[in-house]
Amino acid sequence: MHCIFRIWLILISSLNADSLLNFSYGVLEESRGNTSKAENCFLLAYKENPTALPLVRKAAGIRLSDGDRQGAGEIYRDLTKARPDDYFIWIEYGDFLGNSGRGDSAADSIRETAYAKALELKPGDEIPIERMIRFSRELGDDEQARDLLEKLEVNSPSAVMYYVSTTKSLYDNRNKEAQARINKKFLEFMRQHPEWITVARAASEHFRQTNQTDLAIEVLRNHVLAQPSSLDMKIRLGILYFAAKRDVDGVQTLKEVLDIHPRKALAHESLAKYYRKQSLTHEAGLHAAELLKIRGGSPDDFLELAKELMQDRDYRGARVLLEKGVYMHEENLSLRMKLAVVSFRDPETKAGAGRLFREAEMMIPHGSEIEPGFLLESARMLIDQGNTKDAEQQLKAAIRTFPKTSKTETAESMRLLAKIWIKEERNQDAA
Repeated sequence: MHCIFRIWLILISSLNADSLLNFSYGVLEESRGNTSKAENCFLLAYKENPTALPLVRKAAGIRLSDGDRQGAGEIYRDLTKARPDDYFIWIEYGDFLGNSGRGDSAADSIRETAYAKALELKPGDEIPIERMIRFSRELGDDEQARDLLEKLEVNSPSAVMYYVSTTKSLYDNRNKEAQARINKKFLEFMRQHPEWITVARAASEHFRQTNQTDLAIEVLRNHVLAQPSSLDMKIRLGILYFAAKRDVDGVQTLKEVLDIHPRKALAHESLAKYYRKQSLTHEAGLHAAELLKIRGGSPDDFLELAKELMQDRDYRGARVLLEKGVYMHEENLSLRMKLAVVSFRDPETKAGAGRLFREAEMMIPHGSEIEPGFLLESARMLIDQGNTKDAEQQLKAAIRTFPKTSKTETAESMRLLAKIWIKEERNQDAA
């Protein structure tokens, strides 16, 4: 809303009192659908202030809608005579001729002259050069377009990007001279303004795609030094270090990012991939777990990674991961059962694990076979709480359910059951 208000202020700032009144009436009648009355008001406003660009546009548009292209052109010509040193008026005039007189050789000639006048008033400026290059290419004169491009003053991110994109379109992508020009412009600009992210991203990507990884790294390294808050670019830098086989720098850079912003998913993903390639499964698992917590995943994704963490005895890490999994997939029984198990193994949450076991058991459909590993862990929890009666039932069910291949788990269940009987002096022979 503020932006619209500012544009409206700019629009009316060039209007005097009388023209502003008629212009306002025109807008009102236009909103009511009274086109004829609106046009009369706009034309009156134009007569009262023929050098105001908003009114010139309106008046010329009305002439064009009446089929009077010559009259519309005269309105713009009068404006250029009244404001000959206004650079933007010449751009506006050239654009008008391009839109209304395309294909007309006389109009094209005047259009070229208008853009040339704008360039004369603002040498090296991107807007008139862009217009003149477009005009040259419409005529099929790429050589003139190339000459014009070299006159561009590359002093802003948009000018750099325009220079690069236009160079690529004007030359064959195998042209070494053109590639050298692009390299030079990118490096010159990034050494002057390493903090500008748009160009840093484009330059690093250009150098990466053209197998100039060292230059891509140089650009991003200078950028993040000048702009420490540019964490996404720092992640790109870390990934480029890996591509250049500079693994130590890559790990250090990505860890620095995570020290500042621990939820940067791409940094975790890149480190997880790196550690897996190095067969460092524990470190890879830690970052993969963080990635799952940030981006989410399927229940199987959570279960598989939790299993890896449990094998490394990182019960806290597995628990935190499964808590996120249960939050995202609250109806998934396997996740709830595994969360109960790992919560009992984690010293921080061991005391409250009983509730999680009960919640998981309540979700098991009546008559369904319960996973024996869950029964064994549930029995351990009950023994820890002194509830040997229920623990005995869980252990018996686990022994019946474990497959023949699970000899270690079956033996552990039988050992715990025997300890209960011995302690309570029951079933001594069986124990």
